[in-house]
Amino acid sequence: MWHTVLFFVVLSSHSVLGQVSYSIPEEMAKGSTVGNIAQDLGLDLKRLKSGKARIFSGDSTEYIELNKEKGMLLIKEKIDREALCAKTTPCALHLQMILENPMELYTVTVEITDINDNAPTFQNKEMRFEISESAVTGARFVLEKAVDADVGTNGLQSYSLHPTDHFDLAVHNHADRRKNVEMVLKRPLDREKQERISLMLTAIDGGEPVLSGTVKIHVNILDANDNAPVFNQKLYKASLTENSAKGSKLTTVSASDPDEGSNGQVTYYISNTEDGVKDVFIINQFTGEVSLNGQIDYEKMNNYILDIEARDQGGLSDSCKIVIDVLDINDNSPFINILSMSSSISEDSPPGTVVAMLKVNDPDSFANGRVQCSISEHIPFAILSPSNNIFSLRTEQELDRERESEYNITVLCSDEGVPSLSSSASLRLFISDVNDNAPVFERRSYEAFVLENNTPGLSIFTVKASDADSNQNARVSYILDDSAVNGVPVSSYVSVSADNGVISAVRAFDYEQLKYFHFRVKAQDGGSPPLGSNVTVRIKIQDQNDNAPQVLYPVQTGGSVVAEIVPRSADVGYLVTKVVAVDVDSGQNAWLSYKLQKATDRALFEVGPQNGEIRTVRQVTDKDAVKQKLTVVVEDNGQPSRSAVVNINVAVADSFPEVVSEFSDFTLSKEYNDNLTFYLVLALAAVSFLFITTVVVIISVKIYRWRQSRIFYQASLPVIPYYPPGYADTGVTGTLPHMYNYDVCMTTNSRKSDCKYSTLGAQSSGCEGSNAVVPSSRYQKRERFE
Repeated sequence: MWHTVLFFVVLSSHSVLGQVSYSIPEEMAKGSTVGNIAQDLGLDLKRLKSGKARIFSGDSTEYIELNKEKGMLLIKEKIDREALCAKTTPCALHLQMILENPMELYTVTVEITDINDNAPTFQNKEMRFEISESAVTGARFVLEKAVDADVGTNGLQSYSLHPTDHFDLAVHNHADRRKNVEMVLKRPLDREKQERISLMLTAIDGGEPVLSGTVKIHVNILDANDNAPVFNQKLYKASLTENSAKGSKLTTVSASDPDEGSNGQVTYYISNTEDGVKDVFIINQFTGEVSLNGQIDYEKMNNYILDIEARDQGGLSDSCKIVIDVLDINDNSPFINILSMSSSISEDSPPGTVVAMLKVNDPDSFANGRVQCSISEHIPFAILSPSNNIFSLRTEQELDRERESEYNITVLCSDEGVPSLSSSASLRLFISDVNDNAPVFERRSYEAFVLENNTPGLSIFTVKASDADSNQNARVSYILDDSAVNGVPVSSYVSVSADNGVISAVRAFDYEQLKYFHFRVKAQDGGSPPLGSNVTVRIKIQDQNDNAPQVLYPVQTGGSVVAEIVPRSADVGYLVTKVVAVDVDSGQNAWLSYKLQKATDRALFEVGPQNGEIRTVRQVTDKDAVKQKLTVVVEDNGQPSRSAVVNINVAVADSFPEVVSEFSDFTLSKEYNDNLTFYLVLALAAVSFLFITTVVVIISVKIYRWRQSRIFYQASLPVIPYYPPGYADTGVTGTLPHMYNYDVCMTTNSRKSDCKYSTLGAQSSGCEGSNAVVPSSRYQKRERFE
């Protein structure tokens, strides 16, 4: 009877793996029941149908089938245990039953038990011996051994020989469970009495019922062959490397027989009848040379024992053994099995940290199976072998993720064979980050420029810092360092974006008040604890043309008429006056140019575009009007430019009364101060008294002027040339030429100013009641008219 053993294991909520085992005898008829698998696994028959249950076997032979209607396992093909497993025990079929929707897998093991269905058999139907009548008592004759395909108690158990008048049966059990059967002569033979003897050798197994096999033994009694062959040695040893070529010679056995003629002629046989020895080795029956006839593999079998029989023509024989050792060659590469491996490791891991464990097997032997493993050089790792065939990969140096964030490590394992065989395995290891790097700015310091009068909130520029770490440790934020500019917190001037480092203006800047300032910005990462670094930022304010030129001279008043006097004897290039202006801007915004906008007579005067000097461009004639009015525009070089306008009165006359009469109709301001009124009344009261004195003075002045001009013209002095302006950047005070010195003294009311004459290069002298200094013209007299 067969039996069922059921195992049931739950692997997960979605797939169930059950295991059931059956045991059946071999040779069951087709359609026989193996077991009720549905009942044994607790499955409903509907489940078998809906799940499309099917049986799957690993090989192409299907011995078992499933009846889904009944849930039964049936014999599909008759099973021969001997054909299926030969001598292997236990013999089992390993099947899987698969269900779908949901998918389930069940393992079915069917053990095939042996029945005594094979009787012991002999390879040959008959055995023939020719034995000399001279054979001595005790002579042994090796008999063919029987073979029984069954195993265990059903296998071969014993032998019997009938009749036993002349021979006894001797069975020798060896340590390898093999039996040598010999026929032993127990009394001398007499060919004259009996020429032939027929015997029956029976091999018996231990099954129920007992089965047996027989072979007939025919003994021909020969005359006078009384010497049996004798091997030179009972044990021969030979060695052969695995994978040797077919026909390779192992050794040569030799047996001698002192008989002569055919009685002394010896032949050799391999008497092994199992383990396929005769398929692997052959012997030359005449020479005794043993050679290879098949393939040998050290890893499958490393030792063979051959039973060799030597017979003479008289039927006498002897036996010996050949022990063949198979020598290993290096024909197997090491096999690497990764037992455990870390996919990542922190960069602050100490040296000696194990990151992987490997087991390396090489089925070869001795040096061919000894394995050494190595890794590539120039990486901070080492591979060690703490025990046989076990290797550990560990750190050897400190790691730095910023230098190398991952490693592709190739482990090369080589055996010590010649030539050496090797295998490799690739390991990928990521280095996880720790916050060991502070942010680093792209520059050591920053300098930025911003135009004054900017809009508050304007983005000036961006500071940028990078952190070699990763993720949160590399997330940089920017902080404005606490400091002050002119006693005011720097945060009231600029702000910095914590996320992107954009620096923005908090207020509008004025170049005339603040030209530059500096502060520090800190970059801090998001690690714990955070790391940071500082950088200095310099902001330079750039000037804009936001200030118009300011005219310092001539001073514009709303009252008295102030005029510059040009004598009618003035020659070409005569310096009438100089317009002096400044611009509080800087650079080209403060470069001033002068242009004559309006003039009573444009052909008479010109203004120096760079120095503001007003000169005559032709000889003054008597036809020129006494009263000349000029309008000069002063422009800076900004974009767009700004300008100022100055009006200049010029009197072309040689006498003071002429000037007074011509300028009497100038419109004066209606607002006169008390001092001006006082002087006017005083002048009117004294006009009679001073009339004669005035006439004398005018005549004296005219004579003096005439003499001075004659001296000037007769001195052959060159006309004052036009010098290109020389400029010097005076900051917010504008640009003035350096090649002229002017000395003019004025009070707060220019109409009361007294003038002191100065020559080119002369030192300026002080003036009474003067509060401001402005330029005056060379060879020019400035007078006040009321």
